[in-house]
Amino acid sequence: MIEWFYFPQSLEPTALVRGVVAAFENVESKIASPKNTLDSNGVLLKVRPELEVLGFKVETGKKRAEKITVPVLFGRNGKTSKAFDADAYHVQGKFVLEIEAGRAVSNNQFLKDLFQACLMVDVDYLGIAVRRVYEAGNATGKDFETVVTFFETLQASRRLPLPLKGVLILGY
Repeated sequence: MIEWFYFPQSLEPTALVRGVVAAFENVESKIASPKNTLDSNGVLLKVRPELEVLGFKVETGKKRAEKITVPVLFGRNGKTSKAFDADAYHVQGKFVLEIEAGRAVSNNQFLKDLFQACLMVDVDYLGIAVRRVYEAGNATGKDFETVVTFFETLQASRRLPLPLKGVLILGY
């Protein structure tokens, strides 16, 4: 089952957000945790065709030409001087999507994703997909619940306003 939560809770999810959710739902049987143990690249490979139909540019590999880079800073002659890589980017929708697996919570990768999206030029929306259940050795974590709780706390505290219009958390 694909679970999802959209922030801020006071706004209705956009059509593009609902499209991203549907993309994951369409491949759920191939990616759902804990039954499937794909790494993040494996999940991206399964959902990529669905995202491309929505108009996303999607990373196809680890070589420079296969990555999706989103500008952060511009320098001499207006050339990009700093950029971050994204798993997928919808230019018109100003939507960046990151897919995480094992490192999502244990290494706070979701926080890095949030930080980078906040710095990216022309990004208003962030999607972070994480495993609902992450098993490593004898430990089991509920990554989706952990990430949602973090964003609920961030929103409720109102101490750190984000420059993003919306954040989608997906649990696969």
